[in-house]
Amino acid sequence: MALRNIIATHSLERSLRMNKHFFQNIHVISPLENVDITCNLLIDETGHISYPDESFTPSDDCIVIDAVDLIAAPGFVDMHVHLREPGQEYKETIATGTAAAANGGFTDIVCMPNTQPAIDSRITLEYIKNKASGNIVDVHICAATTIGRNGEQLTPMIELMDSGAVMFSDDGACIESPEIMRRAFEYLAPFDGLLTQHCEEHSMTKDFVMHEGSISAEFGVKGYPSIAEELIVNRDIQLALYCGNRRYHVSHLSTKGSVQLVREAKARGQRVSCEVTPHHFMFTHEAIKVHGTHAKMNPPLREQTDVDAILQGLADGTIDAIATDHAPHAEHEKHCELALAANGIIGLETCIGLTITHLVKTGIIDLSRMIGILSIGPRNILRMNQPSVLEGAKACLTIFNPEAKWIPIPEKSHSKSRNSPFFGIELAGKPRYTVNNGQVFESIL
Repeated sequence: MALRNIIATHSLERSLRMNKHFFQNIHVISPLENVDITCNLLIDETGHISYPDESFTPSDDCIVIDAVDLIAAPGFVDMHVHLREPGQEYKETIATGTAAAANGGFTDIVCMPNTQPAIDSRITLEYIKNKASGNIVDVHICAATTIGRNGEQLTPMIELMDSGAVMFSDDGACIESPEIMRRAFEYLAPFDGLLTQHCEEHSMTKDFVMHEGSISAEFGVKGYPSIAEELIVNRDIQLALYCGNRRYHVSHLSTKGSVQLVREAKARGQRVSCEVTPHHFMFTHEAIKVHGTHAKMNPPLREQTDVDAILQGLADGTIDAIATDHAPHAEHEKHCELALAANGIIGLETCIGLTITHLVKTGIIDLSRMIGILSIGPRNILRMNQPSVLEGAKACLTIFNPEAKWIPIPEKSHSKSRNSPFFGIELAGKPRYTVNNGQVFESIL
């Protein structure tokens, strides 16, 4: 077993042996509950919250933590994660993916359906649920919209919802047929289910390598034009309205046009939401000159005007959530010619640092808004319960140091894969503890 997996396994074993944890002088922020206080926070052996006064004396079995530099917030959610299990365990497993999530400060993740086999049946969905049971990180499931994700025949979505699916997508493959997408909206209408989409007009993007622009022209490679994303975003928003204002979520949008389409739909009163990744609010297509295949992803990195529109959408509330699109790949799938390399990067462990460094420290958003787009927003979209920080509540917390400076290195990652352009880049803002399901996990980043 590789050293990194031994570390991940031992870290999770430590989290299962629950002790009382006493955080002295911690800053607790919960925007929904209007909580913004500095106090003493105790997590007892059952995982419940209390706020002892200055007369409290910790028992011998209580772990005391000087938390003067730490912030505790309702647990963060990553609603777009690829765990690769079943079928591609050489890239990631449920065990290593959830270890990376805990190490990155996430209490909840949503795994996407482009596994092998796809998550298009109750059997596959139950397999994932059973494998994830008892974890400090709650694993929610996005099931496939069509059988095999081939865009032709709808999955038994009602049965999958009954088994716990929180939304539906053929992620990695766009449903090309407007009729199939319409049927999916209508099928879910009586149950008000949520459809999400990887928005890509495949006829315009076949064999693409990167964004269609000046860099693709310089490299002489096939480009993916922005309009190929925007055509599908626009089509699906219109279909959602036509079918009775159905719930619809745009995954990892990347263009200024997509941001504007979502903004306009919301202004009309449509029930449309969207997410964006850290790499799309941080990098442009120029990054491929520096990071090579580690800057190759789908949707591709775009232009500065797109980044600016995304930053504006994060600031004004158009964008509801940040999601990492954590996409592990083996070394041989990235350490190769650019045109042959797999799309995607890992992101669970760097998300907090990238968000604080590039959004909070730059004044784009404040800490309250950060908590909104990493905790409140995803839960609202997915209709998950919002965790409480009030006395007596079961602790579901992300605890981080907003000022700590650190440099991500592969040796401290819990993911099975190493495909990240963020290794070696100094970040401000570091996850420290993840608290959920009566367990406490200390990050080792």
